[in-house]
Amino acid sequence: MHIVLALLGSIATILMILSRLADAGIDLGGLNPFLWNRRRKWQKKYDGNPLFKIDNPMDATALLMVATAKADGDMSREDKALLLKLFETELNLSKKDAAGLLISSAHLLGNGQELSNSVNSFLEPSKAAFSDLQANSAIALVTKIAGDPSSMHENVRDLLQQVKKELTPQTPDENKTW
Repeated sequence: MHIVLALLGSIATILMILSRLADAGIDLGGLNPFLWNRRRKWQKKYDGNPLFKIDNPMDATALLMVATAKADGDMSREDKALLLKLFETELNLSKKDAAGLLISSAHLLGNGQELSNSVNSFLEPSKAAFSDLQANSAIALVTKIAGDPSSMHENVRDLLQQVKKELTPQTPDENKTW
């Protein structure tokens, strides 16, 4: 009986000490491993760069096209006009949607360094959603934006090689379309 009383007294003392520590501003909730794990997952999911969470093949292709246009510096008026034309014709978007896609892609891309340094990480979420036809189309569109191979900037050439390496189809799949 005396052991039970000592155990209950110890539990009450510990709870009272924890209550006083909480009143003093010391939060011991951070020591909870389940809470810590949940917070960590949330932080990794929402604090990361949204560029690396694109899972739609059309959005990924548009970002690759804009990144190719920006790889040698800022986009020129001709680059923007070509991008808008390709968005309208190849991706079957209206003028308004094409302009919105260009604006959002340029905003997400920023200066383009993060994408050009890690094309593999960028394409990882959307790579499974690409059909072979879409992958070949994306490579052709990025190549069209890159321009003439003889006058290509080194950054554009490197980005194009990475895109081709990542998106070259491995197996035939013709069920998926845009």
